[in-house]
Amino acid sequence: MTQETTKCGVVAVLGAPNAGKSTLVNQLVGQKVAITSAKAQTTRARMMGIALHGDTQMILVDTPGIFAPKRRLDRAMVSAAWEGAEAADALLLLVDPLKQRRHELEPLLEQIAARPERKILVLNKVDRAKKEPLLALAQELTAKVEFETVYFVSALTGDGVDEMKDALAAMMPEGAWMYPEDQVSDASERLLATEITREQLYQQLHEELPYDSAV
Repeated sequence: MTQETTKCGVVAVLGAPNAGKSTLVNQLVGQKVAITSAKAQTTRARMMGIALHGDTQMILVDTPGIFAPKRRLDRAMVSAAWEGAEAADALLLLVDPLKQRRHELEPLLEQIAARPERKILVLNKVDRAKKEPLLALAQELTAKVEFETVYFVSALTGDGVDEMKDALAAMMPEGAWMYPEDQVSDASERLLATEITREQLYQQLHEELPYDSAV
């Protein structure tokens, strides 16, 4: 493909902790590139998944969940999340309608509303949420932020993800691909191995494992 026939852009995936951002990035890429856990704030630093859609390459910045930081590590995580949005062509706000975390969602909405990037709202867990509250939440959030589109998906099952991927690809600007066609992440093999090990520790040890675990 030549530069004239390809598109490439950056999508920042934002949301409160444990909204399903890493699971969604994995769905969009088509394989695991980001670890997932029931623990909040599992993602500590920006990681980029690379998704292809026809002639379009999308760089998906899987950011740490944005929340009110209390510790130095927390502040670094939130800073990493907003840094991930700086060079984005589109902002994707993922919301878990079953645990909306309003105290964290409201400040996030305010900051997103003031940003110039194109924005889409994605409501997760459509496979578990009831339709009427889901629609009411979408109406409430779109009244606060000018989202171009709203999608209802299940990051876990992939329901609705293909339609959302079509829309994201359409938002990307023309340009040469930033990464080779067979590359799915910007992370090194060593870092991916470390993250997968950390994921297994979270899943197996649950409350016995401290958040500051390092591998």
